[in-house]
Amino acid sequence: MTYNPTDRMLVTPVDREAPERVRRLRQLGIGERPDAGFDDFARRLAEATSAPYGMVNFIDENRQFFAGLHTPSGSHVGTDLTKVAAAGVIGRILARDHGYCPHVVARRKALVLEDVCDYPRFAGNPVVDEIGIRSYMGAPLIDRTGIVIGTICVADIEPRAWGRAGLDTIKAMAAELLETIHRREDGFY
Repeated sequence: MTYNPTDRMLVTPVDREAPERVRRLRQLGIGERPDAGFDDFARRLAEATSAPYGMVNFIDENRQFFAGLHTPSGSHVGTDLTKVAAAGVIGRILARDHGYCPHVVARRKALVLEDVCDYPRFAGNPVVDEIGIRSYMGAPLIDRTGIVIGTICVADIEPRAWGRAGLDTIKAMAAELLETIHRREDGFY
């Protein structure tokens, strides 16, 4: 099968849990503004996986918000994707139909794409052409209420063999971040 980049096969998954997620994120007080602790976590995640980009992502009905963000240059812009692409850096806000985290939320399990161009469904995503993302690995953040409150993920502009070690790392780090979020909620942080 030949892939034609103008044939966008990607369909953003239906997210019936979004209203509950938004309520839960508000209850936790996260997902609407940058968080230095999440930025540090995103940096550690990128370092642990040797990836240039690391993110802590919370998703509502319309957008994704990177409350934690690590980029190679360390620069971030808190704007929409159009300005991000023009600036050549990843921003904190991304449309819900861009990227792969909404699929992780809908699947409720990790997603590993060693080369997004190997998958016609994912190769047509705007982050491929506009930002240059070629490889992605993400894991859901399923909190103690059973709601997927967001994701953690890493990305690269080159195809990557994340392997079992990468998958194990991102799952373990998702569990670690959830513990931190729950400690915050319980007033122990």
